[in-house]
Amino acid sequence: MAGRVGVVLVSHSREVAAATAALARALTGTGDPAPAVPAGGLPDGGVGTSAELVRGAVAEADQGKGVVVLCDMGSAVLTVKALLTEGTLSAADVRIADAPFVEGAVTALVTASAGGDMAAVLAATDDARTYRKL
Repeated sequence: MAGRVGVVLVSHSREVAAATAALARALTGTGDPAPAVPAGGLPDGGVGTSAELVRGAVAEADQGKGVVVLCDMGSAVLTVKALLTEGTLSAADVRIADAPFVEGAVTALVTASAGGDMAAVLAATDDARTYRKL
């Protein structure tokens, strides 16, 4: 299915971003999930966040319906916000989800894979943020 909302996972760790993307894909229940692109760590493999990797991931995830970005913590959010402020992201509509990284990634990808629009994907991540475990 073409033209779905893409998901980008920005983590300080390449491994965490890649594993979270793989988990979200595995839990979508479809052989054709929406794009879930990790942008973890620094280009040299170190720990941190990279504007270059985020820009590339957004471009890869963009199918023309927008891109939802999930960030693991502080400076990942700041990196994405700086790119949004500068206007240097390739997708026309990029939004940061205020959600826990793993749960938000799964709900975003499941909803996007089912054809949900940007509003539906963001609503799903809002639900992930408020879901109580006890």
